[in-house]
Amino acid sequence: MKRLAVLLSGRGSNFIAIHDAMLRGEIPGAEIALVLSNKADAPGLATARERGLISVAIPSKGMKRDEHDQAVIAELQRAEVDLVILAGYMRLLTPAFIAAFPQRILNIHPSLLPAFPGLDAQHQAFDYGAQIAGCTVHFVDEQMDHGVIVLQRAIAVNPDDTAESLSARILHEEHIAYAEAIRRVLSGNYTICNRRFIPKKN
Repeated sequence: MKRLAVLLSGRGSNFIAIHDAMLRGEIPGAEIALVLSNKADAPGLATARERGLISVAIPSKGMKRDEHDQAVIAELQRAEVDLVILAGYMRLLTPAFIAAFPQRILNIHPSLLPAFPGLDAQHQAFDYGAQIAGCTVHFVDEQMDHGVIVLQRAIAVNPDDTAESLSARILHEEHIAYAEAIRRVLSGNYTICNRRFIPKKN
């Protein structure tokens, strides 16, 4: 059984979607071993407790970034985690964190990377006048929103969309994409060549 840790800073809608997919049997051979937040009052932690999952808060306020990441690394290693899932975790990871879990940290970003990295990607796409938007699940490396892409889902930007309605539709795609990407990675049935995630043929 593969052990996952979910890191979040807020309500954790992607965490909920991932756990629901597990309960439906859509991510076989996996369990959420730990839900961790850098905010003690993150609603996602309360949801994790309600669902009977182990939840831990390591507040980042007042801690140096390196010290906080070392504390988180220790907690993840204690939980013997196989894969780290960032689900609205509003922290940039230090190189030491990434080195501790090489090609074992996934993030989801609400744009079709490399377009519109950083904050408020949905609003960036809307303001730019993009006609196609979407989301990207990628491995985390030392550059922001840069690692190898595992999966993308695209949607058309409708003439009557607002930034808010576009964000909501992208979030719906995120909930589908993340579970599928986790399943692909946990299968181990892939190679990475020249930044391309290539599923192996059976």
